[in-house]
Amino acid sequence: MTSPTPPAEPTYADRAFRSPAGLVGGVLLILLLGWMGIDAMFRGSGRVPWLALAGLLTIVPLIVAFTLRPAVFANEQRIRIRNPFRTITMPWTSVVGVRARFSTELFTQGGAKYQLWALPVSIRQRKKAARQQTRKSQDDPYGRTSVHADVRDAKARVADSDHAVADLQEMVERAAAGGAGGAGAVEVRWAYEVIVPAVVGAVALVVLLAVG
Repeated sequence: MTSPTPPAEPTYADRAFRSPAGLVGGVLLILLLGWMGIDAMFRGSGRVPWLALAGLLTIVPLIVAFTLRPAVFANEQRIRIRNPFRTITMPWTSVVGVRARFSTELFTQGGAKYQLWALPVSIRQRKKAARQQTRKSQDDPYGRTSVHADVRDAKARVADSDHAVADLQEMVERAAAGGAGGAGAVEVRWAYEVIVPAVVGAVALVVLLAVG
């Protein structure tokens, strides 16, 4: 008699956290540099086309790494941090907490610290949220809720990065309480698809400049 097959571990959809400003800025930079580089490759003379090609091969992967690539994917089991040059995956049971001061950082049980590039801290946005909170408290010093108040105002008075950090910290606390979190070790994978082209382009650029 065959033993029953154990039920498969349930899967949960990932929540993605990214920087909209970084995405927009990265796309605009790539379009601008692409237009300039392609124009130099087709209209330039001598070594100019090769210099343009090497420059694009060096700079474009770096722009992708620092603007389009950073992201944080989280579900009830684990978190995956995609930084410019590496991807870190770990279960929530390995995470101690998430903190946002001058940068957003994740701390693990082993004492390691990882920066979340996808959640940059905007001091300007944080000050704006603080001013909104101060103005709201001055309008109603006794903390009473008006019948005309919109509950969405509470989220509007919190910086976007702080709101994302609060969501991630909530997942950490659920895992600590035994309600979530998978098993496994911390996995780190280097982004060779970004590193290799940038290094090749930089070496080619140095060689072209040296022989010129």
